Amino acid sequence: MTHTLPDVRDVRLPPLQMAAADINDDDLRVVTEVLRSGRLALGDWAGAFEQAVADFVGVRHAVCVNSGTAALHLIVRGLGLGPGDEVIVPSFTFAASVNALLYEGVTPVFADITPDTFNLDPADVRVRITARTRAVMVVDVFGHPAPWDELEALADEHGLLLIDDCCEALGSFFGKRALGSLGAAGAFAFYPNKQITCGEGGMIVTNDDGLARAARSMANQGRPAMGAWLEHERLGFNYRLDEMSAALGTSQMNRLDALLARRREVAGQYTSCLSAIQDLRVPVTRPGVVVSPFVYVVTLAPGLHRDQVMTQLDRQGVPSRGYFAPLHQQAYLRAYADGVHLPVTEDVATRTVALPFHHQLTVRDIERVAAALQAAVRVS
Repeated sequence: MTHTLPDVRDVRLPPLQMAAADINDDDLRVVTEVLRSGRLALGDWAGAFEQAVADFVGVRHAVCVNSGTAALHLIVRGLGLGPGDEVIVPSFTFAASVNALLYEGVTPVFADITPDTFNLDPADVRVRITARTRAVMVVDVFGHPAPWDELEALADEHGLLLIDDCCEALGSFFGKRALGSLGAAGAFAFYPNKQITCGEGGMIVTNDDGLARAARSMANQGRPAMGAWLEHERLGFNYRLDEMSAALGTSQMNRLDALLARRREVAGQYTSCLSAIQDLRVPVTRPGVVVSPFVYVVTLAPGLHRDQVMTQLDRQGVPSRGYFAPLHQQAYLRAYADGVHLPVTEDVATRTVALPFHHQLTVRDIERVAAALQAAVRVS
């Protein structure tokens, strides 16, 4: 398909948004109903939201919380991970993946990634296993499933737990298995740039009855499920999800298929427009997986640096983001990364650029981004 790209110097072009939530009349209606009901917390919508997610993923339990970070934290704590334990985790991820370990005194061990999908490299994970390794935090980066078959085999061989940080991957599948149904437990997030949104919100998904019960209690200040209001069975947190957010999440789940289809349509339009640009690689999809794209990230050719390209895009009115900044190079984590060298992570982190990505983008918007990117690459 041939695209005629617009003149990026046209000042009449409206500003583009980096991300935008898809909110319809049903979403507005259910949130308004909650507000009018007066029951703004601990009502029925949280349970409805949990059931909708559990049914979609195909697990016995879903526990809603107020963020993906909270979901990861409660999984780590609920699995009994703590001081003296090591968990292998990618550096090419959002900080929450590691922060959830640090909250419980767990030592993160950073591993490298593959250069095509940016997911954990099982070969690099293997060499970082020690006698203290208890688990692997698997991140399905940008919605592309990690190599779960290899990681499951490695975990079985060494007796390790697998935690699925699928916060970016609602609707993705590894083979016929939905992400969130793999490993000991999975964590979703529902920030406005995710596949569905609650504004803020997260969800723990698992088939582990004990973990689900403990997570539900910990999210509610450590109260037992059927106990009196001021009884507490354990140390807990205020991680509950409010009813407005749960109602919005439930409404969004009711049209999840349409939301996912639209995201894939936008991603496909981007790929069609960008594939012919030299010095640029569009996202890779490995065989045997279904990708639910979280963001649309392109990879610049070696020798190009994303900061320069992003500066040029900004001058043309096109927002962009550098996804991700390696965690092992960030100041507060250097104590855990002394001497760590992750060549693939360190290389691709200078060349990966996230472009505007949301449901409201038109073909003309995408062509505009493509033209700006083509011009930016030429002068960088």
